[in-house]
Amino acid sequence: MSEEDFGSTGSGDDVTSDDKLWAALAYVFTPLVPIVIMLLEDKKNRPFIKAHNMQALVFGIALYVIVAISSVTVFLPCIIAPLGFLAQLYWAYQAYQGQMVEIPFLSGFVKDQGWG
Repeated sequence: MSEEDFGSTGSGDDVTSDDKLWAALAYVFTPLVPIVIMLLEDKKNRPFIKAHNMQALVFGIALYVIVAISSVTVFLPCIIAPLGFLAQLYWAYQAYQGQMVEIPFLSGFVKDQGWG
């Protein structure tokens, strides 16, 4: 699933440039934009947006929790937060190119839960 072009979904919906933009924004502005997308009826049911949205939401929440827990040290959050943001930018770029993103451990978890 990583690096492959999503093209069209099984339901016959083509991935539009709007879908790609919303998916990219979900990664960059997580968890705010994923929550907004879940409230937008026309966006939350689009398969491409839904798959990226749930991954971005879970990653954003996990990143905040990890940074909060690691804040007992002085230097660890200063390393984790920028690396997380760089990963988010990379995944946003992939989503904007119409590709699916494979995040180790997280993608499988989201699929197993039936969220994406």
